[in-house]
Amino acid sequence: MATYTRMVHRQTVVNDVRLHYVEAGDADDETIVLLHGFPECWYSWHEQIPALAKEYHVVAPDLRGYNRSEKPHGVDAYRMSELTADVVELIREFGDSGHLVAHDWGGGIAWNVAARHPDVVDTLSVLNAPHPGAFERELRRNGEQRRKSWYMAFFQLPWLPEWLLTRRDCAAFDEILREGASTPDAFSDADVERYKEAFSKPGAATSAINYYRSVIREEAKNLVPFVDGDVAARDVDVPTLLLWGEDDMALVPELTEGLDRWVSDLTVQRIPDASHWVQMDAPERVSEELLTFVGERS
Repeated sequence: MATYTRMVHRQTVVNDVRLHYVEAGDADDETIVLLHGFPECWYSWHEQIPALAKEYHVVAPDLRGYNRSEKPHGVDAYRMSELTADVVELIREFGDSGHLVAHDWGGGIAWNVAARHPDVVDTLSVLNAPHPGAFERELRRNGEQRRKSWYMAFFQLPWLPEWLLTRRDCAAFDEILREGASTPDAFSDADVERYKEAFSKPGAATSAINYYRSVIREEAKNLVPFVDGDVAARDVDVPTLLLWGEDDMALVPELTEGLDRWVSDLTVQRIPDASHWVQMDAPERVSEELLTFVGERS
């Protein structure tokens, strides 16, 4: 099969939705699927893809609704069950199972994939995305986390969040990304423009915010954030790495604690002087941690 010495752009249809993805590495090697967060796209992994592709077959999709992937209409199109099915079918496009790496919203999806479909996940690596049980716990007891999560309530409003995020050529991204990072040069001007361009595509802003609208609706029905279904879906029984930038503007450090009740095989690596955008603040460290963790369990 093919070896891609550079990043190749491709498309596929999974779960009746067309996804754009970037592929690199040798297709005969084990597959690593990289899931981005909000308000990003596949490009959030551009520092890690070359490093990982030296040893693995790398697939980095734009999640449904983002950038060059299809943007289904309606809040229900972004239910966790749909997002999970997208990832499960994408993994199976390249084999029976694969390694799953995810950040932010991608991490929310990845926790659910690993809990509900452990047969397709060889290892799980999550970057600054809370386990749903820990997130519910901290929302209940931690006033700081409730304050940090204010935007989730704001995103329930119609049209206003989209307008604020996209006005003046997505000027808010300069604050969200560049000012939210711990390292001054974590995001170059070209990087920020890349994210602005992706988020400005027709329908992209509403699709991205619909992730939050959908999960709040599901939480109201199930009383379980980020998981639509029974409580048992919180339990993760695959080898799991949690990488955590300690200077996170949106998530408290307590979210990295007390996870053993839900995750049977857990390694936690905290990265000082890295923010929520940990793979941009500490790109080499993140690549090294991923290669070590996945390599030791392959």
